[in-house]
Amino acid sequence: MAKLNAPLLSFGASGKIADALVYFPWKGINAVRQYVVPANPKSDAQKTQRGYLTDAVAAIHAAQAMAETGLKAIDITAYALWGSCFPTPRTWFNQACKNWIDQHVDGLKGCIYRSAGCTPGNGQLTVNVYNSTENASQITAGDFWYGTSKTALINSKAATVAGQGASATITGLTNGVKYYWQFRPTAHANYVGCHSGIYTGTPEA
Repeated sequence: MAKLNAPLLSFGASGKIADALVYFPWKGINAVRQYVVPANPKSDAQKTQRGYLTDAVAAIHAAQAMAETGLKAIDITAYALWGSCFPTPRTWFNQACKNWIDQHVDGLKGCIYRSAGCTPGNGQLTVNVYNSTENASQITAGDFWYGTSKTALINSKAATVAGQGASATITGLTNGVKYYWQFRPTAHANYVGCHSGIYTGTPEA
């Protein structure tokens, strides 16, 4: 039975009405859809997809548990900002998981970014971010893409990659202007497409 916080078709409903409609909260939105019985909830394809999600969640939790260079508030904010670039609303967790799953659907590997840093300077930003890859192959090269809009990262700076960390100093920036930046691997080929969240920084004299 559907439970209401106000008259039906207004807001706050949850649950199903017979086998016709299902009311539910979804990412901060009160939504309703037709009740559907899954045709084959245990198909091989669905099991594979669930396996990708299980691995993604485990990787996120492992990154959060790291003491020194773990997944921090700055990384959560960055994943959320990246998720906000899409037409459908996504939480930071959704975005991190979706990128991991998309990588696997494309026959690639996923990674989780963590413990980023951004130090402002006179006309520049010194940026860095760590990553947790899922197998022996590691990210060995990449670029930091940046711009003055989260949806227009049109400039790039080659990163220095050492171990699980990538860093660069982005110069030629305007003091007092907010810049958005994102790390994108170019090698190992397994991780091309596995981007970091979108971080921000403001150069200052």
